[in-house]
Amino acid sequence: MEYADLHIHTNASDGLLSPEEVVRWSIRKKLRAIAITDHDTITGIESAINSNDRPDELEIIPGIELNTEFNGKEVHILGYYIDYKNPWFLGILEKMQKSRYQRAISMIQKLHRLGIEIELKRVEEISEGSSVGRPHIARAMVESGYVDSIANAFENYIGEGCPAYVERYKLTTEESIEIINKIKGISVLAHPGLIIDKNIINNVLDLGVMGIEVLHPKHDPDMISYLFSISKKRGLFITGGTDCHGYMQNGQPIMGSVSIDYNKVLEIKKFLGLI
Repeated sequence: MEYADLHIHTNASDGLLSPEEVVRWSIRKKLRAIAITDHDTITGIESAINSNDRPDELEIIPGIELNTEFNGKEVHILGYYIDYKNPWFLGILEKMQKSRYQRAISMIQKLHRLGIEIELKRVEEISEGSSVGRPHIARAMVESGYVDSIANAFENYIGEGCPAYVERYKLTTEESIEIINKIKGISVLAHPGLIIDKNIINNVLDLGVMGIEVLHPKHDPDMISYLFSISKKRGLFITGGTDCHGYMQNGQPIMGSVSIDYNKVLEIKKFLGLI
């Protein structure tokens, strides 16, 4: 059986690995397909595709993970086989990236008022040209000795509800589904097991999302069974993946440790007329 990991982040957003490194590891792990699904950006897709010297062995699916808001709650929507070069779509992403940058500035200013003197320039250097975000701020805090870990930075300073946290612009969940539809992609509800209220899951599915991320590292067997049942009842596509951000386990990234049958990918491709 061939397998696919449909939820992978690169350092174009908050992952640790470059797109090229993700591709190399995916080939090494003998995955048949991966989806590059960075947060609110597509800048890692082209690099991943161009670095893939074994396209007959590894399919790279252009994707995205949009951070959205539904009735005051954060909900993530994945998009697969998106037209990532669509000018209208790129304009929306540019607006979101500007918002992320302004948010980073505001958070650094708050940290300064707390006596944590990290500099925007250093945070930008850490981001290596990708969208500046909280993980880069956290790494700068660790580097400067203000905290002993990235987790500590989030838990005490820049996580939601913490003194240096700043809200940022988000699409509504409905908007994100409409956007993915317009750029000829498949919209999928990401890691619904992290949504505590099951009513929210069903309400989001009612908006017209086309698939559910059933398999995810944080889904327990009961949740997986529940999501399989919903997907079957509603006739939705089933996806899954590691949500890999490049963190190491036994000396290698976790990509591929949670995966789906590649036939599920073929079902999506048939629906889209790609095969």
